[in-house]
Amino acid sequence: MRNSIYRPIQSLRAAFSGSSTGGRAALLNGATSVELRAPNGRSWAQPTGLFINNEFVNGTAQAIPSVDPATEQVITTVQAASQSEVHLAVQAAHDAFHNGPWRIMSGSDRGVLMNKLANLIEAKKHIFATIDAWDNGKTYHDALDGDLTEAVGVMRYYAGWADKVHGQTISIPNKFAYTLRQPVGVVAQIIPWNYPLAMATWKLGPALACGNTVVLKAAEQTPLSILVLGELFKEAGFPPGVVNFINGHGKEAGPALVQHPLVDKVAFTGSTATATQIMSMAAQTLKNITLETGGKSPLLVFSDCDFEQAVKWSHMGIMSNQGQICTATSRILVQRDVYERFVQRFVEEVEKTSKVGLQWDESTYQGPQVTKQQLDRVLEYIEHGKKEAKVATGGGGKVDVNGSGKGYFVQPTVFVDVPPTAKIWREEVFGPVVVMCPFDDEAEAIRLANDSAYGLGAAVFTQNLERAHRVAEQVESGMVWVNSTQDCDPRVPFGGVKQSGIGRELGEAGLEAYAQIKAVHVNMGNRM
Repeated sequence: MRNSIYRPIQSLRAAFSGSSTGGRAALLNGATSVELRAPNGRSWAQPTGLFINNEFVNGTAQAIPSVDPATEQVITTVQAASQSEVHLAVQAAHDAFHNGPWRIMSGSDRGVLMNKLANLIEAKKHIFATIDAWDNGKTYHDALDGDLTEAVGVMRYYAGWADKVHGQTISIPNKFAYTLRQPVGVVAQIIPWNYPLAMATWKLGPALACGNTVVLKAAEQTPLSILVLGELFKEAGFPPGVVNFINGHGKEAGPALVQHPLVDKVAFTGSTATATQIMSMAAQTLKNITLETGGKSPLLVFSDCDFEQAVKWSHMGIMSNQGQICTATSRILVQRDVYERFVQRFVEEVEKTSKVGLQWDESTYQGPQVTKQQLDRVLEYIEHGKKEAKVATGGGGKVDVNGSGKGYFVQPTVFVDVPPTAKIWREEVFGPVVVMCPFDDEAEAIRLANDSAYGLGAAVFTQNLERAHRVAEQVESGMVWVNSTQDCDPRVPFGGVKQSGIGRELGEAGLEAYAQIKAVHVNMGNRM
């Protein structure tokens, strides 16, 4: 995980009494709760402790500030877990799995609790959307209409699976053979900052449906919504210890969680670099792992496509969510005979649609990047890209939205005629930056698309049905969209190949990561 911004301790203390927090702190189950009022007028009591064993407790590591990326002001601070609190959370999950009612609870009853949780999330959807918009910088309308719709839908989808995770019987002469699908045990889950609540439900849904217990670590850049979610787990009636949420610094809490001897599985979404470290640590005890990591997804535009639809989908595929999407189709390959026309229309679409502004403004398409560190990363790639390719639009760097110079806003940028050897072509920027180049025929398009260390997603725009299926089969990626991009669905598997990860999330395939098969052989008459 990338490091968050740390403020001087004086600023952190001031944040509890300043206007940004609403000024009132209260005690909640031994840990602090702070009354917050967001710029859109929504108010709520924000827990700031660690959610362990259905209670909020204090952490002993350095507190973590939540920073509004539009103003650079501290919203509040939250408790952070040291190795001691990580152990406390894992022990709670271990006890809940081995000694509590969760493991022996019927799948139907687990599904009832998960549906109750989904209903509670939906009832607080405006608060959750407010939290993630304020904490992350994504637009409020995207958080409400996209992230919250997805979070509720994913939890309901897996609630439906909870009583349908079955083994099978196998017909063998003189033997009764059958399999059991059983939970893995204690699962450590680490989620990213780009979709804080939605990514939590992607992890939690299948794990809980299969009967596991969980310790989930949120990204330190976006620590708030997961704590409010903890309150809802308790309200829904989940037994203590089944779900535990911690905030913590990646370099301290992350290794302590991944390497804990009582953790049976690790599921991670984030950068490829961090995933390699997690894989190495998990290997010490052969822990089961699921990794969803980086991407540099290609989008192929053939000359026979629905041209306007290709322009609009490809714009959304890279510029939505500030370009902070693991599957962002950030490499656009266009057949040469429509290349110049496509570049012109794509640039027009960017300049017309990608309005940079505050996350609360309904006309804003692109809010601020999540942190100054992420802003600086994007700006560095833009400056490097200017030496490698031609800028078709953008390239101006930081945008001053309010005249204050504050906020992590960046101008959306389009590079054209980019050579496949360029750094901006090969490396993941994770921002509103797209690279484009022409191709002559289908074979060249596939070769360029596959010339990458990544293989998460890909998109193909063509009205030729045979070509669509042919290219989808040959592109090296875990997912392929035909005539669309980024339109995920809880019922459809999500994941990558090569350095984009191991395993799948969502759909029935997402259950496989959280259940293990036990074979039972019953002798029905064989004699020795």
